[in-house]
Amino acid sequence: MEAFLVSTGVVALGEMGDKTQLLAVLLAVKFRKPVPIILGIFVATLFNHATAGLVGGWVASALGPNLLRWVIGISFIAMAGWMLIPDKIDDDETTTQRFGVFGTTLIAFFLAEMGDKTQIATVALAARYQDLVAVVAGTTLGMMLADVPAVFIGDRLASAVPMKLVHGIAAAMFAILGLATLFNVGNFF
Repeated sequence: MEAFLVSTGVVALGEMGDKTQLLAVLLAVKFRKPVPIILGIFVATLFNHATAGLVGGWVASALGPNLLRWVIGISFIAMAGWMLIPDKIDDDETTTQRFGVFGTTLIAFFLAEMGDKTQIATVALAARYQDLVAVVAGTTLGMMLADVPAVFIGDRLASAVPMKLVHGIAAAMFAILGLATLFNVGNFF
């Protein structure tokens, strides 16, 4: 349960103000069809995070426990620093309408998540907890918790929530996870 809850919380906070959340807003404004957008986000996230979780599981099995602890701990601390850098969305990350609303959302989200903070976090969380299903379910739920409201309330969300505060809290969570891992503190959360 810890893996699921930590994964959900870290990704939900980490996704606030992220480029994929901005992409959700842009798609909602462009298409005005929330259901296929939400389904596209869900399928893309599930596939992307399952792949990232498998990589995290492989990393955990390939490295010894001591080296793995250091790699994960340093990764979480690096993620804490990365969280403090605001994301910007590139115009070329969206696809044309020829794939329909669902297909456009699926492709755009999958590509936008490649190498994104939440994908890297999923790799690290899967390596730390070694519970693929709980981590992928948690990171996917965290993504949906952050992006579904963005689809419905669009840019009002960005103006109502102080992103610096949200990013600071997410950075603190990653830093605490990193330090807890480095100092071998079990069941910290």
